[in-house]
Amino acid sequence: MKRMILSALMLVCGMMMAIAQNPAQIKFEKTTHNFGTFSEANPVVTCEFNFTNVGEQPLVINQAIASCGCTVPEYTKTPIKPGEKGTIKVTYNGEGKFPGHFKKSITVRTNGAVEMTRLYIEGDMTEAEKK
Repeated sequence: MKRMILSALMLVCGMMMAIAQNPAQIKFEKTTHNFGTFSEANPVVTCEFNFTNVGEQPLVINQAIASCGCTVPEYTKTPIKPGEKGTIKVTYNGEGKFPGHFKKSITVRTNGAVEMTRLYIEGDMTEAEKK
């Protein structure tokens, strides 16, 4: 009986310690970017999403996955210390795609309090002038 009470007490103490720690937390300056209008003649556009670790533990980005192969995210691979900043660079390549409006998402997974965040890019690619 004493073992059971001691085990329960240790479990409760361990849970309280885990709750008391503030985990990493990612905060983006913005979560959407509009490229506006650009020509099919220059189909590659790039933007950056800046973020800060507002938590009290190091932030690790586990992965950043785009909804389409035409969109490629690049991100900071090293842990971001509390208070430090990082970036996710997103490149959209419209080569071979039909002109018009597009909207793509990038799913960012971290070790933070909020484990998943979605970023969005959009724009209008116009048809290149025919010669």
